[in-house]
Amino acid sequence: MKYHGAARRRLRQLGRFGSALGRRTAWGGHIVPVFWWDGHPNFGDDLTPWLLPRYGLVPQYREPRAAGLVGVGSLLEFLPQEFSGAIWGSGLMRDRRHPLPEASVLAVRGPLTAERIGVQDEPVYGDPGLLVARHQPQPAGDGRIAVVPHGHHRPHVGLASLVRAAAEGVRVVNVHQRAGAAVHEIAASRAVITTSLHGLITADSYGIPAVWTTLEPPLDGGDFKFRDYEAAVTPGRTRYREFDASQPLEELAATAWVAGAATVARLNDGLEAAIGRVAELPLGQRPFPRGIVSALRG
Repeated sequence: MKYHGAARRRLRQLGRFGSALGRRTAWGGHIVPVFWWDGHPNFGDDLTPWLLPRYGLVPQYREPRAAGLVGVGSLLEFLPQEFSGAIWGSGLMRDRRHPLPEASVLAVRGPLTAERIGVQDEPVYGDPGLLVARHQPQPAGDGRIAVVPHGHHRPHVGLASLVRAAAEGVRVVNVHQRAGAAVHEIAASRAVITTSLHGLITADSYGIPAVWTTLEPPLDGGDFKFRDYEAAVTPGRTRYREFDASQPLEELAATAWVAGAATVARLNDGLEAAIGRVAELPLGQRPFPRGIVSALRG
């Protein structure tokens, strides 16, 4: 069975319901039709179904046109212009206009996305991935640098050479794993070097010095999602450093710095208040756990 096939997706949904049954915050909450990228395993995309049960919402995967809520990730290009559900911390992938006049904007990743989807009022900013440290304690650090390459960059020859040279001082985090496992590996590090946006976001959640760079092949949308995110978290400043295959990773990590704790806390407070508004909106919710059977049939 393929990862993105209907049978596998239904099995993953059963697993999420089972996990939510063991989470006290989900009881008395709602099953909500939600869209996130589910085409392949990726910890950033997995953050939506990982986070929502912690706020009393059990996500039921739905394609964009049938979704009532969209969460973590660069997902807004997938939404049709008439989308009338809620947006919680999502962003655009590309630097171009994509008006969503009917959407209920609870929060968006950053001000660049807000402008390009046509948000009129001052929205809540922030990627919900910033909330992970509020739900998963930071493990004991082991003094290593976490290198978090985007999935497209794992085979990069220059990066691989630098990782080998750094030997035991570096941990390479595989982004193609579940959210909890990847977050744990990043949170245990002393610094983060990343070409994955959620590597940067996880570092910011735990107050770990971070730096991001770009490699070949370029990501779809280029660096737009990084610029959008940093415009909310470190406005006027960037952790970007140009990749140099001759620069040891230890030297690159020495340029890393920590996003302001007060800013991260303020964005997190806004994101939590925003997701608390879901109960007020007509998004197709069903009671949890009584709605499990009908959700699986839907």
